[in-house]
Amino acid sequence: MTQLHCGGRDLDLSRPVVMGVLNVTPDSFSDGGRYVAIDAALRLAEKMCQDGAGIIDVGGESTRPGAAPVSSNEELDRVMPVVEAIHQRFDVIISLDTSTPALITAGASAGAGLINDVRALQRPGALAAAAATSLPICLMHMQGEPDTMQLRPHYDSVCDEVMAFLRERAEACINAGIAAERLLYDPGFGFGKTLSHNLSLLKHFERLHALGGPLLVGISRKSMLGQVLGGAAVDARAAAGLAAAVLAVERGARIIRTHDVRETADALALWQAQSQE
Repeated sequence: MTQLHCGGRDLDLSRPVVMGVLNVTPDSFSDGGRYVAIDAALRLAEKMCQDGAGIIDVGGESTRPGAAPVSSNEELDRVMPVVEAIHQRFDVIISLDTSTPALITAGASAGAGLINDVRALQRPGALAAAAATSLPICLMHMQGEPDTMQLRPHYDSVCDEVMAFLRERAEACINAGIAAERLLYDPGFGFGKTLSHNLSLLKHFERLHALGGPLLVGISRKSMLGQVLGGAAVDARAAAGLAAAVLAVERGARIIRTHDVRETADALALWQAQSQE
């Protein structure tokens, strides 16, 4: 698949695409509170567009380890003004980083082009809400919920179990009337996984192609990078994140979700240039 229909825009997947992270939350692990005000959010959106983002992923509920859920109304109040403003101002695909049925419905109506759900449409009503849109959906694997997922993650075979879960959720989507061509997959680096689990997923990433859809990776600034680097702080993980992004793309990832848009776009431009020789 080289073209993905995202509402009113088509996404070219013949080359890797950068998805910029825009968290309008007070408590996200990397930038919590910095972009709650709509003016700040729009300045970041504009910069990410200029820096090479093909998608902006807008989220109103933190999914960092230990994060508590927020109400549907609060998430809507945080996200919808930003989605509406970006849609009016910028030529970019908007992704909804949400598990909430009401936001899936409202965001799709307001111009969003992609649903990116860390819970893989498992919340009550989410499958039906997503099916009622025409949008593509990224299904992510997470063991547990954000407030508990890092307590004692365990797998007998992390790759096998991640793939089995994503196949199960894909089947649920198809049974709900969502065409397989609308599905993307994310193994969920850092979501209910130890460092060893994350590294194993990255090492064997090619296996995920058996799922049959485009693959999305979000490793940017995550704790797995800090652990590899001996406890590096969040703002000191960019270089490792770029290395992880290039490794993932080399192994077939089509979308890289990142806080560091310009740097990631530059790294992927080099990868793309050498791949064409």
